[in-house]
Amino acid sequence: MFGPLSSTIQGVVNFTWPMVLISTVIIVSLRIAYILKNHAKFVLYQDLLMLCFIIYVLCLFQVVTFQDTVSWSSNNFIPFREIFRYDFGSRLFVKNVLGNMLLFLPFGFFVSYFLKCKKAWLPLILTLIASISIETVQMVIGRVFDIDDIMLNLLGGAIGFLGYYFLFKVSEKLPDVLKSEVFLNIIAVVLLLGLITLL
Repeated sequence: MFGPLSSTIQGVVNFTWPMVLISTVIIVSLRIAYILKNHAKFVLYQDLLMLCFIIYVLCLFQVVTFQDTVSWSSNNFIPFREIFRYDFGSRLFVKNVLGNMLLFLPFGFFVSYFLKCKKAWLPLILTLIASISIETVQMVIGRVFDIDDIMLNLLGGAIGFLGYYFLFKVSEKLPDVLKSEVFLNIIAVVLLLGLITLL
């Protein structure tokens, strides 16, 4: 199962890296200019989280809008029809079922983090709005509308919220030194270097 997942992630990275590189250069240079011009406070981990969220949204847009066009009859308005069509663990299962969940896991996490949500209803509503928007636009531009994708996106958003909530609860019990800006900046740099190494 992890083989198809790994190849799917690698495919997304190969497809989106030019946009990610260009966007990162533009966003970082604008942020540096803003900080210098306005003497704004710079907190590395917060800026990295915001940068990751912006890059995530751009990648999400690129992935969900660039595909082959299909006929209207390919649209799916019947819940669970597509989910149960794939054999568990197959490449199509990983791409279409796990992929749709994983696609919105960061959305649920980032929304929860930036809005400091302690309850799931707001991240789920925002996930639903984003997912319905994507599916509707896909139908209009000649791709497929799939109700199952919306359900899987919602599940991914919920898992993202749970990830944030778990980290929030753990952080409440940590000593102050582990919640300091310095420590969080070090963690952010280590995670960033780890991510770059993996890619």
